[in-house]
Amino acid sequence: MSEINIEQYKINQEPFYEAQGNEVDLYQAAYAARLPVMVKGPTGCGKSRFIEYMAWKLQRPLITVACNEDMTASDLVGRYLLDANGTRWLDGPLTTAARIGAICYLDEIVEARQDTTVVIHPLTDHRRTLPLDKKGELIAAHPDFQLVISYNPGYQSLMKDLKQSTKQRFLGMDFDYPQSQVEMDIVSKEANIDTETAAKLVKVGGAARNLKGHGLDEGISTRLLVYAATLMNQGIAPVDACRMALVRPITDDADIRSTLDHAIDAVFAE
Repeated sequence: MSEINIEQYKINQEPFYEAQGNEVDLYQAAYAARLPVMVKGPTGCGKSRFIEYMAWKLQRPLITVACNEDMTASDLVGRYLLDANGTRWLDGPLTTAARIGAICYLDEIVEARQDTTVVIHPLTDHRRTLPLDKKGELIAAHPDFQLVISYNPGYQSLMKDLKQSTKQRFLGMDFDYPQSQVEMDIVSKEANIDTETAAKLVKVGGAARNLKGHGLDEGISTRLLVYAATLMNQGIAPVDACRMALVRPITDDADIRSTLDHAIDAVFAE
C-alpha cells in the first residue's frame, strides 16, 4: 500500500468558531478518551465548523464524508478497482481515517442507508476495528482515530432516523442557533460587516425561526445570515440581499414568503 500523505488532511489555518458554552471542553474530554461523538442540531448552526475547529485545535487530520442515500458500504471502506495491471484496492475515507489516526466526520449520517451505517459499529466500541470483508483484512484503528457523526433531529422520521443500536454507541452533543449577541458577532466577523447590520440580520433570522412548525420546516440558518451579509458587501441592497439569501431558498409558500418579506422591510426600515 502506498504511503498516505497525512498533511493533506490537516487544517492549517484556524477556522473561525465562536463558542456558545463549554462544548470545546466537552469535546476535548471525549477525544482524550477516543470516544465516538454525535453532534445534533439544525442545518447551518455550526456543527461542521465546530468539528473543523476542534480538528485544528487538536492538530489532528480530519476526513469529512457528506453522507447521501446512494452511499454504499464500499464508498466508506473501499473497493477493488481495475487498472492496466489488473486489480488494486482503494481505501475508502473511513478506512483511511482508521489507518492514519484521523478524525472521521460523517456529516448528516441519517442520509445514508441503515445497511451502510452498520459498518461503523465495530469502530465505536471496545474493539475499535474495521473489517474489510472483500479484502479479508481486519484493521485495528490507529490510537488517535476518532469517529464523529452529525445529523439534524428536525428531519427525523421512521424512514430517516438512526437505530438505537447506533445511537447508543456515541456521546451526544446538542447544537442550536447561537444566542442573539453571539450570532451577531459571528455574522459580523464572518462577513466583515458592521455590527448594526449584523444585528438586523439576526433579528430577521429570529422572526423566521418563530415560524418553524407554522409553515416552515426549518428556520433561517446562521450560514444564510452570513450569505446575506456577504451579498450586502457586494453592493446589493439589504432588502434584496435578504430576500435572495434568507427567504427564497427556504420556502416556496406565497404566504410565508410575504410574511418574511414584510419582516425584512420592517427591520431594515428602522
